[in-house]
Amino acid sequence: MKQDLAIIGFGEAGETFAAAANWRTDARVFDIATTEAASAGAMQNRYSTAGVHGCTSLEDAIAGRAVILSLVTAESSLAVARKAAGHMAAGSLYFDMNSVSPGTKREAAAFIEGAGGRYVDVAIMAPVNPARLDVPLLVSGDWGAEAEAKLTGLGFRAVRRVAGGVGRASAIKMVRSVMIKGIEALTAECMLAASAAGVVDDVLASLGAEWADKANYNLDRMLVHGLRRAAEMDEVVRTLDELGVDPLMTRGTVVRQRALGSMGHKKPPQNLTAKLALITGKKEAAE
Repeated sequence: MKQDLAIIGFGEAGETFAAAANWRTDARVFDIATTEAASAGAMQNRYSTAGVHGCTSLEDAIAGRAVILSLVTAESSLAVARKAAGHMAAGSLYFDMNSVSPGTKREAAAFIEGAGGRYVDVAIMAPVNPARLDVPLLVSGDWGAEAEAKLTGLGFRAVRRVAGGVGRASAIKMVRSVMIKGIEALTAECMLAASAAGVVDDVLASLGAEWADKANYNLDRMLVHGLRRAAEMDEVVRTLDELGVDPLMTRGTVVRQRALGSMGHKKPPQNLTAKLALITGKKEAAE
């Protein structure tokens, strides 16, 4: 079954899964980065390191493949589904593993199902690292039973079906992200204010012994993944709008996540004090 696998998108998730499962040349892979001169070489090196079969186009990657994993950015997921629909084999299972709203998933499903494919809504419920193949996956839609079996066959060890159609799994993830990514944004705001007031240690002590590590971790996630998280939170805003809930707090989360992610620090310092110094640009924050 692995010989029938295609992966669209070879970012952190795609690369991590391929390496952990040892899919190697069983997996045909396409990432748009290979079409851009500035990033093509680096992406080809990632293909080589993982041992996967890199393709020069989406069409080549998915042609004749029975199982397709879509692991692209939130903002490109719908366009990728539309393009894939025009080239995938009839009956192929299309696993949309992207962090987008239920409405976006249903739009993507219409393209795939309209072309004779079988669309599966998959929500990745935790960071792929360090969980790797143990990352919790929720699956919903008409093909849930077969989809669960296929993912398990690929090596995923924490797959769970949830009752309901396309959009059910993504709704759980999107609504959960209101809290998870929102707490990250609140952590950043709290720590930046504490740094400006010179009371970081006092504030952390008042929150509890575990909060120094939590604050450090939350800032790290935002600095490294803030742009991707902001794109996901744009979809959370859409989700809340679809549900008739005014996303007052979530809009602020988008802004804060994007601000820290836009700083471009993919390897931030390890400790909280140094991170705050990096963000604020104040040398005294590190002293």
